Amino acid sequence: MEEIVLVNKAKRDFVGSPVSMEWSKGEGVFILFNGKEEIYGQTEKKDGKVYLVFIPPSIKSGDEIKFSVKKIDSSPSFVKLMDDKNEGRIDVFIQEQLFTSYNYSDKVVRPYLFPVLGPSGKIILRTPAKEGNPEKIDHPHHRGIWVAHGDINGTDNWSELPGHGRTVHQKFFEVTSGPVFGKIHALSNWVSNKGEKILEEERVIVIYNLPVEARIVDHHLLFRASEKEAVFKDTKESGLLSIRVNPEMQGDRNGFMVNSYGAKGEAECWGKRAEWCDYCGEIEGVRCGIAVFDYPSNLRYPTWWHIRNYGLYTANFFGLSDFTGDKSISGTYILPYRNELKLYHRIYIHSDYTEEAAVAERYLNFIYPPEAMIK
Repeated sequence: MEEIVLVNKAKRDFVGSPVSMEWSKGEGVFILFNGKEEIYGQTEKKDGKVYLVFIPPSIKSGDEIKFSVKKIDSSPSFVKLMDDKNEGRIDVFIQEQLFTSYNYSDKVVRPYLFPVLGPSGKIILRTPAKEGNPEKIDHPHHRGIWVAHGDINGTDNWSELPGHGRTVHQKFFEVTSGPVFGKIHALSNWVSNKGEKILEEERVIVIYNLPVEARIVDHHLLFRASEKEAVFKDTKESGLLSIRVNPEMQGDRNGFMVNSYGAKGEAECWGKRAEWCDYCGEIEGVRCGIAVFDYPSNLRYPTWWHIRNYGLYTANFFGLSDFTGDKSISGTYILPYRNELKLYHRIYIHSDYTEEAAVAERYLNFIYPPEAMIK
């Protein structure tokens, strides 16, 4: 029987976060036992390697946990994905409760997540504009959690104004349910208003089996310049991870935003670089927040934030001329033909506000996980 040792060498406790380690002992589902409780481990393939993913109990700074590991033949799907191909929507359930839906039908301009249910079942995103009725809501292109850019090779793939581009779903590489996580791996094409292909996008969304008070979604993007070089022009109308929060959470209502440097409010957070931002507020009396964590390997880390009192919230490392107020500074980025750009963010959906939800500590858990070894 194999044994895993987890050692927390960080200066803080490791709490409520997944661990992923390279794994050479087979694929499937495993039981990990630390002498007190059993937890599930679930394998995934990534970049040609197999990893074992599990959510350990809390580990104090300086402590270690040992697990015996046993492969099992079957397990419950605590994170269950159901693909409604007729509607073009994958519904994601955690412990039988709807958490989110990935909307990918040919009727949408760009695939997006909506709804996302947070603490006490409150929907933490704004309801998207309905088809044929965009005038009743501002910025109708702000749909849930989405990916877009305002000038890619001259095409506007941000707005829904006349002449806009689209992100067109092609296929799924993977739609996986399991006891530890559910995974959506989708291929889409970015196209011009004439249907000309600009580039390919692979989006991987991993949702973990965590309590409703503190849920984690890992969001991976890969852009491939499949046709020719892809030029992401300098513009603030962009967010390769974009969010529109529930109106009750807006900064011009009862909400606020905070960044990793302790800045608070739009005046201090908009157009500023930070390792993370957190947008908080009350929804029907329930304190909620949604934090986005930037990863150190991402382009131009730490990113700039296009974050507004009216509820827009994007990680944007392109719009430097606007963010700096200096038109001589350009954030334009050129992805050479046949090259790839990879981005990785974590979304942390939590109850209460930034300090009580330990957002700073959760970010450090993200970039400094425990050391995992096979004995």
